[in-house]
Amino acid sequence: MSAYGHNRHARTGRLARKLAVAGTGAAVLALPLIGATTASAATPAAPTATTAATAYPDNLDGWIRESLDIMAQQGIPGTYDGIHRNIIRESSGNPLAINNWDINAVNGTPSKGLLQVIDPTFQAYHVEGTSWDPYDPVANITAACNYAADRYGSMDNVFSAY
Repeated sequence: MSAYGHNRHARTGRLARKLAVAGTGAAVLALPLIGATTASAATPAAPTATTAATAYPDNLDGWIRESLDIMAQQGIPGTYDGIHRNIIRESSGNPLAINNWDINAVNGTPSKGLLQVIDPTFQAYHVEGTSWDPYDPVANITAACNYAADRYGSMDNVFSAY
């Protein structure tokens, strides 16, 4: 399949999310006030709830694993092997892949991203909490798996163009 990448900045949203998550959860300690009239020590504030943020590598393995975690939260079935197999067949792992030659492209809606999703399908099966950019690897995988689950029961059941 012929694929032409476009220079896009799809990863900036994920980076901002990671930085926002990394900066949360620090415990706050109360410091004694200057000029306090009592000799008692300040009591530390109750620790804040910390969410264990998983750091995913910015590569195919990390994108699949992050998508699988989102899919598990949303009840979308699929396995690493089923997703990986379809990504390799559809885009060879290139998140900027675009199909400019098939009937979808002729009709003005080329297939895009790791799992070659057309815009109307991406928008219809977009999963909350992921980017609205079809070239974003995690958003593309998650939307495609959501579509495959609706249409075929799971991405694991897809063995050709879908």
